Amino acid sequence: MNRRNFLGRAMAMTPLFLLSSPCTLLASLARLEEKTLSFYHTHTLKELTIVYFRNGSYIPKALTTINNFLKDFRTGDIHPIDPALLDLLHDLRHAAGTKEFFEVISGYRSPHTNSMLQGQSGGVASHSLHMLGKAIDIRLPSFNTGRLHQIALAFQRGGVGYYPQSDFIHLDTGHVRTW
Repeated sequence: MNRRNFLGRAMAMTPLFLLSSPCTLLASLARLEEKTLSFYHTHTLKELTIVYFRNGSYIPKALTTINNFLKDFRTGDIHPIDPALLDLLHDLRHAAGTKEFFEVISGYRSPHTNSMLQGQSGGVASHSLHMLGKAIDIRLPSFNTGRLHQIALAFQRGGVGYYPQSDFIHLDTGHVRTW
């Protein structure tokens, strides 16, 4: 494409941008955004920094890598992680104003692991969303976890639990609820 063709097409599109609402423009820009997450798994001691969304689409290979990273570390079972959960983490990190990694305490949990944990603690749900790849327990190491909890609550996007004694929050993509 030569300069004249490029300028002609750009001028032809200008009215579309001028007629678009701010919300439409923001939605268009969000689709073009590149989304990156960084993790450190507290049990496996592994790290991962990965772009999982680019040019309006999730990157299948990146999602597979994340599924493997967030697998049940006790059994090795792998389950797809809900992309909406990844977007929630991305937005939470952005709202916290940091690019540091999330410390992962628990990602996917197999039914076997969930049952075992239930026997050890009264705080483990029998139908945990961890078993569906829709929940994660995390913290940001140099960010106040109580403040992170407050930011997550403000999103009103799923369940948010706060465990101050263990210094982590639970996030999930289920119904909006808190504990």
